[in-house]
Amino acid sequence: MLNNIRKVLVPVNGTKVDEAAIKLACRLAKAAKGRIYVTYVIQVDRTLPLDAEIKPEIEKGEQVLDQAEHIAEEQDYKVETDLLQAREVGPAIVDEVIERGVDLVIIGINYKTKFGGFSLGSTVPYVLRNAPSWVLICREPITEEDVER
Repeated sequence: MLNNIRKVLVPVNGTKVDEAAIKLACRLAKAAKGRIYVTYVIQVDRTLPLDAEIKPEIEKGEQVLDQAEHIAEEQDYKVETDLLQAREVGPAIVDEVIERGVDLVIIGINYKTKFGGFSLGSTVPYVLRNAPSWVLICREPITEEDVER
């Protein structure tokens, strides 16, 4: 099953669950001496050109990727990082999976609700439907605050 993971993609977005996803990727990739790619996708509004330089988003993305490298270093692992710009996050992740020949995608998600129920948003279902690889979802634990909603 997940014994021979050579290439792992971890899409990050700057939330606290990124750390758990990166640590999990390091543990799984170490066994096979695999490579880990950490990707941050900037979603570019359709009113702007795709290559528009959105300084605040670029700075945030670079900061998130620096943090990802630091987390991996603490696990005694090296990761490759990539900052992408795309119209939609899901297709950008799937394109990376295909382009890099990734064996496993680990997506960290926060516990969030929409209309009173748990929601995966739009990116995770897209990746689940379209990625030609294993997809592992790493969801943060539910808090008492979440239960009370």
